[in-house]
Amino acid sequence: MAKITEFEKNILELLEAKKYKELKEIISTINPYDLATLFENLSEKNITLLFRLLPKDLAAETFVEMDSDHQKTLIDSFSDVELKEVINELYIDDMVYLIEEMPANVVKRILRNSSDDARKMVNQILNYPQDSAGSIMTTEYVNLRSDMTIADAIKRIRQIGLDSETFDTCYVTDNVKHLIGYITLRTIILSDDKSKIEDLMERNVISVNTFDDQEEVAYLFGKYDLTVIPVVDNDNRLVGIVTVDDAWDVLEKETTEDMELMAAITPSDTPYLKKTTFEIWKSRMPWLLLLMISATFTGLIITRFEDALKTYVILTAYIPMLMDTGGNSGSQSSVTIIRGLSLNELEFGDIIKVLWKESKVALLSGLTLALVNFAKLSLFDKVGLSVALVVNITLFFTVIIAKMVGSTLPILAKKIGFDPAVMASPFITTIVDAISLLVYFMIANMILGL
Repeated sequence: MAKITEFEKNILELLEAKKYKELKEIISTINPYDLATLFENLSEKNITLLFRLLPKDLAAETFVEMDSDHQKTLIDSFSDVELKEVINELYIDDMVYLIEEMPANVVKRILRNSSDDARKMVNQILNYPQDSAGSIMTTEYVNLRSDMTIADAIKRIRQIGLDSETFDTCYVTDNVKHLIGYITLRTIILSDDKSKIEDLMERNVISVNTFDDQEEVAYLFGKYDLTVIPVVDNDNRLVGIVTVDDAWDVLEKETTEDMELMAAITPSDTPYLKKTTFEIWKSRMPWLLLLMISATFTGLIITRFEDALKTYVILTAYIPMLMDTGGNSGSQSSVTIIRGLSLNELEFGDIIKVLWKESKVALLSGLTLALVNFAKLSLFDKVGLSVALVVNITLFFTVIIAKMVGSTLPILAKKIGFDPAVMASPFITTIVDAISLLVYFMIANMILGL
C-alpha cells in the first residue's frame, strides 16, 4: 500500500466523522485518475461508501481509471440498479476492457444489466482478433452525411454527441456508411449554417482496417498527429473509431511487453506487486532453462579445447572479456534494430543497408577496442606478442560477428512472424559467446600452434 498523503488522511477523517456532504463537495472536484489513486489506500467498505458519493458522470470516469481488483470490489457491492447506472455511463471500449478483465460470473452479471444495444456492440468487438484495431475501437462516434447542411450537422451532434466518446472530428459517410471524408468541430462551428458538409469536408482520410495490428494503429497517432482514427471494414464501411487514450494504453502495453521479452521474461499484464511468487517464477523459469541449456554449448567448446588451455593457461583469463565484449556489442545492435522495427523505420527489405552500416560500425569499433586492449596487454599485463595477437584478433572478429548477428536476427525474427524483442540481449549473448570461443581457439591454433 502506498504512503497515505495529508489529503488522503483528511478524506479518511471526514469518512470516519460521517461528514458526507462536505466529502461530496470535495471529491466532486477531483480528477478521475486522482480519485482512482485515492481508492487504492481505502478499505473495501470506504471505497464503496466514497464511490456512492460521486456524481454519476464522475463515478463512471473514475470507475474506468480503477484497477480490476477495485472494480470487482465495487461490482460485488453494487445492487443491479447501481451496476446498471455505472455500465450505462461507460463507453463501449471501456466496457469491453472491463469484461476482458473480470471473472466469468462477474461478466455474466455485467452483461445481464447492460442494454441490448450495448451487448450487441460488445459482442461485435470481442469477435475481432486480440490486438487488432477492431478489438480496441469504440462504436460510439458521430457520423454525418455529405448532403447535410451545417445546421443539420449541429442538430445531429446535439442528438447523439452525448453518447459518443468524442466528436471533435466527425466522419462523413454515404447512405451505406462508406467512409468518404471528415470534418472537424472547429470547421462546423465557424461555418455558415446553410453550407453543405460536402463543400467543407476533408476527403483525404487516414483510416485503418478492423484487422490491422493495434500497435501499428497506435503509431499512426504520432506519425500524423491525430487524436482519433476511423476504423473501416474490408468494404470501407465505417464501423468504429480508436481514440488517442486507447492508443496510449496500447503503446504502454507493447513497450512493457518488449522490455520483458528483451529481458527473457514471459510478458504479463499483472502489475509486479500483484503477482505471486509462483507467477513471477513461472514467467522467468522457461527462459532461464532455455538459455541455460543453450549455454551448455559454450561449456562443450571449452571442454573440447581443454588441452590447449592447459598449455597456454593465460588464454583462460581473457575468455570473460571476449565473451562480455561480444555480448555487449551484439546487444547494442539488436536493441537499435528492434527499436527501428517497432517504429516502422526498418523492414526486411532494409537488411542489406543495415548489414552494410553495421559492418562499418563493427570495423571501427573492433579496431578501436583491439588497439586499446593491445596497449593494455603490452603495458600492464606484460603478455607475449603472440598471446596479445591471439586475444586482440579474436576481439576484433568477435565484435564484427556480434554486430552482424545482433542486427540481422531481429529482422529475420520479424520476417518469420516472431516478436523481434525475443532476439535481444540473452539470445544474442548466448550465440555470440559460442562463436567468440570458436574464433578464439581457431586463431590460437593458427598463431600458437595448439
